[in-house]
Amino acid sequence: MTLPGAGPGGGPKDVLAALRDGRIQGREARLKAAASLFEGVFYQEMFKAMRETVPEGGAASGGPGEDIFTGLLDQHVAEAAAAQNRRGIGGALYRYLTRGDR
Repeated sequence: MTLPGAGPGGGPKDVLAALRDGRIQGREARLKAAASLFEGVFYQEMFKAMRETVPEGGAASGGPGEDIFTGLLDQHVAEAAAAQNRRGIGGALYRYLTRGDR
């Protein structure tokens, strides 16, 4: 999720920090950044809920290490999905909130 003014990393923490300290300027740019962050969080929660439906245990149970890994994997995939998807929930939210501006 690379946005102008967010910094070199461009990850969600960088974007959130850029929103908080004013490095992302302009109403539309700020709204686009916030909508993209929202979409990433939405995807991450959706992946978490989906993963909770999978039965645990068995011979391949990884314990707490597996939980940390899958949480980080879900976070990464959610960030990538939000950054790639122009017609997702973030884009729809942005279009809805800016429709009266035109």
